Amino acid sequence: MNETSPAPGAAPIQPDSIIRLPDAQAEQLAAVMARAFFHDPMFLYVTPDEEKRTARLRWFFRSLIRYSTWYGEIYTTTAVDGGAIWVKPEYTTFTLGRMIKIGFLKMPFVFGWTGFTRFLNLSNTVDKWHEESVTTDHWYLTVLGVEPDQQSQGVGGALMQPLLARVDAAGLPCYLETLSERNLPFYRRHGFEITFSGKVPDGGPMAWAMVRSPQ
Repeated sequence: MNETSPAPGAAPIQPDSIIRLPDAQAEQLAAVMARAFFHDPMFLYVTPDEEKRTARLRWFFRSLIRYSTWYGEIYTTTAVDGGAIWVKPEYTTFTLGRMIKIGFLKMPFVFGWTGFTRFLNLSNTVDKWHEESVTTDHWYLTVLGVEPDQQSQGVGGALMQPLLARVDAAGLPCYLETLSERNLPFYRRHGFEITFSGKVPDGGPMAWAMVRSPQ
């Protein structure tokens, strides 16, 4: 996730500017996410080659958007300044069949074998944390990202609100991971607490798992 607290004097985000992602804007959101996460520790680790990173990230986020289009919900702004990509409770386990359906098994060819094995190394760690952090039905915030020049304007918090209001009404928790320490205060302000943290083995980055109980 790439978002910090609103900058002083930033205009508040209007609720009616937050919408469900139209299918026609999926590619636009993938490009926004690629820019938002270009310097994220996860992708510095998985794909350190800057010249190839943008294309790889756009492919990765297209796949993730496709997954949540079928198995979750995606919120963006009317200007597509960012996105909150959620997965529904019944689909928080990324099964092989679902990965095949969204074309994710092409990842070794897109990221190269080294990038793919690093991604698996990271995923194995945080997937275990996920399973141990929350054992009941929950919503999974797989990605929250904001266009770099729109960060610190309150966009990230606004993008989460439609779903957070619903999960609170339903009495359900939410789960996420972040690989950026600077995001921790932001998520804590929105009710998330750390359940696990540590370095990904074999030279991986720091990571944090967080759960938000219904408010």
